[in-house]
Amino acid sequence: MYDGPDRPSWRREDASKNFEQSNEDPDARVKKPRKFSQEQRRGQRNERGTRLKENNTVVEGQRSNDTKGEIPPSDIRERSQRSKTGPDSQHDDHQRKPTEAKRRQGPIKPPKPSSEEETGSERWAGVQDDSGRGRSSQESKAGQGSGRHAPLQARGGRRTHQQNHRPGQRNWDKMPESKETQTGCLIEQLSEEKYECMVCCDVIRCMAPVWSCLSCFHVFHLNCIKKWARSPASQADESAEGWRCPACQNVTLKQPISYTCFCGKVTNPEWQRSEIPHSCGDMCGKKRSGADCNHPCNILCHPGPCPQCPAFITKSCICGKTSQPMRCGQGTVLQCDKVCGALLNCAKHTCTQVCHSGACQPCQLQVQQVCYCDVTTRKVLCGTDKEGFDGSGHFSCQKLCGKMLNCEAHRCQQECHRGPCQPCPRSPSLVKTCPCSQTPLTKLLELGYSERRSCSDAIPSCGKTCNQPLACGSSDTIHLCKKLCHEDSCGPCSLSSTIRCRCGSKTKEVPCATIQKEEELVFTCEKRCNKKRSCGRHKCGELCCVNVEHKCHLICGYKLNCGLHRCQEPCHRGNCEPCWQSSFDELACHCGLTVLYPPIPCGTKPPECKNMCTRRHECDHPVFHNCHSEEKCPPCTYLTKKWCMGKHEQRSNIPCHLQDISCGLTCNKPLPCEMHRCRRICHRGECLTGGSCQQPCALPRPDCGHPCSAPCHKGSSCPRTTCTAKVALQCDCGRRKEMVACTEAASSYQRYAAIAMASKLSDMQLGDSMDIGPFLTKKELKQTRIECDQECATLERNRRLAEALQIDSSSDPFNARCTSVYSDSLKEDARKDLKFVTEVEEEIKNLVELANKGKQPKRSHCFPPMNREHRKIIHELAEVYTVESVSYDSEPKRNVVITAQKGKSACPNSTLTALIERETAVRAPPPIAHIKQHSSK
Repeated sequence: MYDGPDRPSWRREDASKNFEQSNEDPDARVKKPRKFSQEQRRGQRNERGTRLKENNTVVEGQRSNDTKGEIPPSDIRERSQRSKTGPDSQHDDHQRKPTEAKRRQGPIKPPKPSSEEETGSERWAGVQDDSGRGRSSQESKAGQGSGRHAPLQARGGRRTHQQNHRPGQRNWDKMPESKETQTGCLIEQLSEEKYECMVCCDVIRCMAPVWSCLSCFHVFHLNCIKKWARSPASQADESAEGWRCPACQNVTLKQPISYTCFCGKVTNPEWQRSEIPHSCGDMCGKKRSGADCNHPCNILCHPGPCPQCPAFITKSCICGKTSQPMRCGQGTVLQCDKVCGALLNCAKHTCTQVCHSGACQPCQLQVQQVCYCDVTTRKVLCGTDKEGFDGSGHFSCQKLCGKMLNCEAHRCQQECHRGPCQPCPRSPSLVKTCPCSQTPLTKLLELGYSERRSCSDAIPSCGKTCNQPLACGSSDTIHLCKKLCHEDSCGPCSLSSTIRCRCGSKTKEVPCATIQKEEELVFTCEKRCNKKRSCGRHKCGELCCVNVEHKCHLICGYKLNCGLHRCQEPCHRGNCEPCWQSSFDELACHCGLTVLYPPIPCGTKPPECKNMCTRRHECDHPVFHNCHSEEKCPPCTYLTKKWCMGKHEQRSNIPCHLQDISCGLTCNKPLPCEMHRCRRICHRGECLTGGSCQQPCALPRPDCGHPCSAPCHKGSSCPRTTCTAKVALQCDCGRRKEMVACTEAASSYQRYAAIAMASKLSDMQLGDSMDIGPFLTKKELKQTRIECDQECATLERNRRLAEALQIDSSSDPFNARCTSVYSDSLKEDARKDLKFVTEVEEEIKNLVELANKGKQPKRSHCFPPMNREHRKIIHELAEVYTVESVSYDSEPKRNVVITAQKGKSACPNSTLTALIERETAVRAPPPIAHIKQHSSK
């Protein structure tokens, strides 16, 4: 069926492939590449069985041709040669075929050939060339590449040869694809029912209706491809119509409707066992893929692409001077080494280039051209404005023509123009009316005006008002010329015109004398357009805008989803399109064990690897983090022992990555002044970061004995400054106590000493001596007292009265002192929230009683988190009960913890709750006076 001079070359290639398979060492197997698609794995799994079946396919094709009586001599010679060279291999194939399990298989995808297979194929090709079987050098090259052709099918657009960019491997994309091999694979798999539909992943039977793609030649079930064409996933982009092929993504406009043979001539073809499934059995007749080949395909109806045209034609070179016989359909362009010699665009010179493709280059010679009015010249390339040549000039200089007209009295007032000038506009044959065009000259001749003989004669005036429309005015009012009929230009107008801007938002009055053209009736205002452009982001901003659609001409410039590139489209609405750039190199993790195969969209991060990090680390501790793509590894968290920054102590359980550790203690290193020590918390570096020591001087003052407190002044005496130390003063009875500055205490003692000396002044006047030594000692200075006030006198009087009445001073029968325990602010807060105060007092009272009765020296209680006002109440009540109170944590989780000490904490005589309730209790009304009524007797 495929024998003869037009027989495809895939049969010979299959024979060479079987020869390679029989001579191949079974141990020299090619390792399967990782992460191949499902079709690749199936193709590799069934590769051996496919090669064994190819000889049988050739024999079946020969038998079918024998039945039709079309056995050419070349086929007989090939059969005899095959029977001589390989009877044992054919016998082995027939024995192995019944035992092989029938597997599902899509299009055959040959794996990467090993070095032994490549050398074997090259050796086999050499043997065929030496034997002289009529095979050309070009066919032998195709035979060598038949075992390494590109795969037929790849799901989801994923490239099947994912290892092709690694060093040391062949680049499969550069290998030529054999059309005959693809056709042969399709014929074999469809005949043996091993071909799978890509949509349903089921085997295509010989009698099932199918549909074949005209671009990639994949075969599908007709019902499957119908469902796929109707699904939303198959639809093309919004800008295009049609549906996409599941294999090659080629867009097809026509919906798959009927079941036709591969050549498209017969609808619903019947299956014959002696013919290819789904074919009509007639000649194909389809147009071949060659650009300039007009010969139809002359083999029987078949799947896959049509083979190359076997005819030879005589093809001329580009310039047409040389011809050569070559294979029809080849896109090779013939090029000789002769000069082109074609006429250039100037139609004067010829092309001097060697035989070339495309149009000849324009003539590069420089020539001088003259304008139409013969005034201006220019230097241009030869052939420029060749169509504009009128016999005298080539171009227009845009100036006044100035040529003398036929009347020989006036010159042409038009722009530099092509061809001869127009007749004189003042010619008597052209002028038929007066200058204002209101009265014909024939009427003026009847009135006695002389007839014009030449263009130099004046045009008679009718004496009427001109009334020609002027350039000034407005859309509502048209100004007319008020002069009498005249020849010269009209105007100027003495009126004013109201002109409007382009956008119509503003108007203004201008004198008509300034308006010379109608275009000057419109001006451009300074108002900027505030409407949004088409992008919805930018404003128009154009002055006096008149556009209906405000298109944005700026570049979008937003970063795309990859984060590396910016959008180069004009500014638009909505989200930017995804970054279209992609990489065809493998993307691996740092250790190289996890790989993403191309195509890799732009911005894709390296894959996550579950293996441990293999980078070099600064420490020798065990690694606990996985392989990562970041430059820096995560910090080492191995627990170690490290000294603090001040070398105070060695801390344990410190992560390895922490370098500067503070123990929290005071540094306490001696400073350079040798008088103070560093008060900072354990720190790094020097104790004094800037300048000298600024701690207060601790030397005692000579007068009061308090520290100097001036900034450290090593090597100099203490300065004479006022002492700011606080001293405690009290009155003689000890009730009043105040903290005053040392200077104020000294002044108080001076007043005391002055009063004492004045009291003894009378003794000095009588001649007695006075000892002033006690007034000058520091001991007396420390005994300075403050004066007692009226309250002190009241307490002293009460004390004496209690002694006289023999009343115990510790008793308080009338609760006279209980009210002084609570401050006024605490009472005010208790009046606002008495319930909260009651609960707090109950908790503190229970805690104090538990601490005093128990064996433990301290008892603590933790209040829940609360606001600042409630914490203040707890602190103040704790002072009354002599209980310690401390606040912990930060807002809003800040709470108060109180601690009662045994023997120190005590409850007051009266609680704050009882005091507030007593104050707010309603007093009993006063008694009502009863009047005794005496009965009258």
